[in-house]
Amino acid sequence: MKKTVIGLVGMPGAGKGVIREILHRYGFPVVIMGDEVRAEAKRRNLEPTPENLGKIMLQIRSEEGSEAIARRCIPKIKTLDSTVVIVDGLRSLHEVREFRREFPNFKVIAIHASPKIRFERLFKRGRSDDPKDWETFYMRDQRELSVGIGEVIATADYMIVNDSSIVRLKREFNRVLEKVMKDE
Repeated sequence: MKKTVIGLVGMPGAGKGVIREILHRYGFPVVIMGDEVRAEAKRRNLEPTPENLGKIMLQIRSEEGSEAIARRCIPKIKTLDSTVVIVDGLRSLHEVREFRREFPNFKVIAIHASPKIRFERLFKRGRSDDPKDWETFYMRDQRELSVGIGEVIATADYMIVNDSSIVRLKREFNRVLEKVMKDE
């Protein structure tokens, strides 16, 4: 069975969660790369704070290589009984290359929103790893950028700007998803 694997990338709060909801409705499985980091935090008995998760993400990459989290996700993708699988949370071009080694038609969709909009969304969302203030938000953005997320966004196959309503984001994502599926 040939798999279409699509990677999602975006800074925290850009709108990837809304996209996951759409994909769930389509019945497409989503492999969340951050779940690997959260699972590692649990194994180490660490609270999933932004600081802890950031440190663990950097440690994994330092100890196992820049593509380590992608490598951990590939077996999960292969076992899924679906012709379309979404990977959420790309952070580096090393990960993109790793996925393309296994899935040659791997496509990347970037979701972009301004820092101000993203901070407001994250603050309202209030997940345990969401920043409680601008400084924490800024530091998280810097950590994400340091591992290469900006390069992945800049070189994505498709770009969606999410600067207004959820309705518009959903409409734009459906349009892009249609293009991706036609290009396969």
